[in-house]
Amino acid sequence: MADPSSPLDLGVVKDVDYRLMVDSIADYAIFFLDPNGLVLSWNTGAKQLKGYEAEEVLGRHFSMFYPTDQLERGWPQHELKVAAETGRFEDEGWRLRKDGTRFWASVVITRLTGPDGTLRGFSKITRDLTEHQKQQEMLRASEERFRLLVDGVKDYAIFMLDPGGYIMSWNTGARATKGYEAAEIIGQHFSVFYPPEVAATGFPARELEIAREVGRYEEEGWRVRKDGSRFWASVVITALYDSTGRHRGFAKVTRDLTERRRASVLEDEGRRITTFLAMLGHELRNPLAPIANALAIIEHPGSESGMLKRMTGIISRQLKQITRLVDDLLDVGRITSGKIHLESKPVKLSEVIEEAAEAVKPMADAKVHELTLDLPAEDLWIDGDRARMIQVVCNLLNNAIKFTPSGGHVKVRLSAADGRAELSVSDDGPGIAPQQLPRIFMMFAQGDQDPARSQGGLGLGLTLVQQLVALHRGEISAFSKGVPGHGSEFVIQLPTIARPMEMRRAQGPEAGRRVLIVDDNVDAAETLSVLMDKLGYATSTTFDGLSALKAIKEEQPDLVLMDIGLPGLSGLEVAERVRREVTNPPTLIAVTGYGQSSDRDTSFDAGFYAHLTKPIDVQKLESLLERLLGKS
Repeated sequence: MADPSSPLDLGVVKDVDYRLMVDSIADYAIFFLDPNGLVLSWNTGAKQLKGYEAEEVLGRHFSMFYPTDQLERGWPQHELKVAAETGRFEDEGWRLRKDGTRFWASVVITRLTGPDGTLRGFSKITRDLTEHQKQQEMLRASEERFRLLVDGVKDYAIFMLDPGGYIMSWNTGARATKGYEAAEIIGQHFSVFYPPEVAATGFPARELEIAREVGRYEEEGWRVRKDGSRFWASVVITALYDSTGRHRGFAKVTRDLTERRRASVLEDEGRRITTFLAMLGHELRNPLAPIANALAIIEHPGSESGMLKRMTGIISRQLKQITRLVDDLLDVGRITSGKIHLESKPVKLSEVIEEAAEAVKPMADAKVHELTLDLPAEDLWIDGDRARMIQVVCNLLNNAIKFTPSGGHVKVRLSAADGRAELSVSDDGPGIAPQQLPRIFMMFAQGDQDPARSQGGLGLGLTLVQQLVALHRGEISAFSKGVPGHGSEFVIQLPTIARPMEMRRAQGPEAGRRVLIVDDNVDAAETLSVLMDKLGYATSTTFDGLSALKAIKEEQPDLVLMDIGLPGLSGLEVAERVRREVTNPPTLIAVTGYGQSSDRDTSFDAGFYAHLTKPIDVQKLESLLERLLGKS
């Protein structure tokens, strides 16, 4: 008996075990082909998959498993050729069972070589993927139906974004709404649909961040079409994830609501204007009634001098009330039409608050209110219009005092927060109903109150405040629980500027008579300097905008004769920076070759006191200097 541990016997045992393993596999058809493609073996999986018994297949060519269309193009021979040349061939496609039915097969053919490198044949492994193929076909059909569904929608712009916000798909509704063809928009960033001033803030990217954080983002706002026109859009952005949880991008659905918004706005405007007109009539009749009564008393023959004085005071007070109403209306009209002009100078906010508090003190005292100012030790400065900022604070204080019952508390607080000034006005009055807060800054919003209310007003004060704050590049917010006694708080945030330079006035014989001459033409600057010396003024010269700004701050002249066309900074830019960065700046006079009326207007808008055209009229200049600086 042979030793079972001998190499020969062990190999025989392994070969038998291997054949047993292959024959027992039922999920895969595994069989061998000779170099010409004739079947040499047949396992259980092959029998179950293809339906043939071994004796029906062995010795036949494996092309018997292929449909006619594949036989016609010589596909079985191609498979063997590729496997013989490369060592392996892999494919998916239709194959035939014994009963003529087709199944979708995954096929792997592997080249078999002997020890001497000669081709011995091929192994062929086939797996039935028919169910998987059906599912794939169903999925493709479903995706195609969904694509047709999405592409066919015309009332909604529906498209996909990749994780970075770049457009990946484009439906018919997107083309109709935004005006772009798919070929010209796919691959672009979706921020192209936002107004430039919105896109510049990074808001589109923030929308995607929110969608990723909470799953979706929804809003309404202005968007831009290809032709530059704007439309009011309802937007929903949904974050998309695959089955593994990987973020794949976003779905974005946009609907054009311009017409609906226009109708809603017109309806709302009409309602508010109607209410406003009723309130205007009410507010004008209120002061007219005592004026008419006072005039009747004055005209009565028996009126005494004391009575006449009282009636005159009543008429004066009521006329001031009418004037205030008209001024509010005019201010709103100027702002909404873009015709209001704001100065741009350094403004100390603590002085604004103190002056506003002083203005409303008599009204606060009359209602026995405690008016408190909480001001920081460090001065906070903004670039703006001092008078308009006083108007803002006065309006807020007037409201707080007017709506807070007698004996109440009104507080103004100023602080610095994140590089911005934060100014708040709070009270302990009845507060603002929660449903009114979103509308509190709308024009004529107070007109929605009961006409019998005793407080009066046209509802323009807060509108003016919001618009004036916006013109100062700031923001205002209103907070209230709507609970009596808890009152309300209005918070204004404004960008601050560095503390401006205080101009010191020269002492001695040159006091009030120092002139800086700025011109990039050296000859023009020097001759004008000599002329100023002859007229009795101390002068210095500089030849570019940056040097001029530095000289104004360091030398602190009383008057500057400056050209407009300067290198570095133009004369206009120097004037604007001086106005922002210097407290009590020197008088600026433009000396330039530009003499059109529009050039003069531009100079005056920048902060120049006068505009002289080259060559200068010396007598006119001397007269102007005498008026501004005095005679020598």
